[in-house]
Amino acid sequence: MMDGAKGRSRARIYLASRSPRRRELLAQIGVDTELVTVAVDERPRAGEAAEDYVLRLAREKAAAGWQAVTAAKQPRLPVLGADTAVVVDGDILGKPVDREHGLAMLARLSGREHRVLTAVALCRGETACRLSETRVCFREIGADERRAYWDTGEPADKAGAYGIQGHGALFVRHIAGSYSGVVGLPLWETGELLAAAGIRLL
Repeated sequence: MMDGAKGRSRARIYLASRSPRRRELLAQIGVDTELVTVAVDERPRAGEAAEDYVLRLAREKAAAGWQAVTAAKQPRLPVLGADTAVVVDGDILGKPVDREHGLAMLARLSGREHRVLTAVALCRGETACRLSETRVCFREIGADERRAYWDTGEPADKAGAYGIQGHGALFVRHIAGSYSGVVGLPLWETGELLAAAGIRLL
């Protein structure tokens, strides 16, 4: 696909993620994606630090995607994988398993600061990774408001049970770090990986 403004072909990669938000962020910086389905066990290992956890999952997703496209003899484009975790008191908050779990996460985040860690990996046989950390401070969220937010459907597939790009933005008093990293893909780090792979975006 050609960029009409500059007449340059847009970058193309595989994306080992079903997240529409990651696909939208890549499109924002001029990268077209083809989805590749991967199956990775996302359970943290015993004693695994949150940083190690998200880096491991990003690497495993990218590597599994590379194996899949290689086995299918598809064009050998780079494969990008990513993983995001909300961390509070050293505990990893992934996606809620049900309504009760999601409401409990929101109650725990209410009125305090937490960390959002997003790792991104790019595989072309060998895998390179980057890690983004953002600190997010929430205002107090009342019980009725938590229930109303859950009922929007937005928190169900989000790490930490909120989406900063949606209604969840109403809870955010302050962030220090990468907004796109909280959404699910830190664009500065992603751009570094793509540039190192010879993919020019500008």
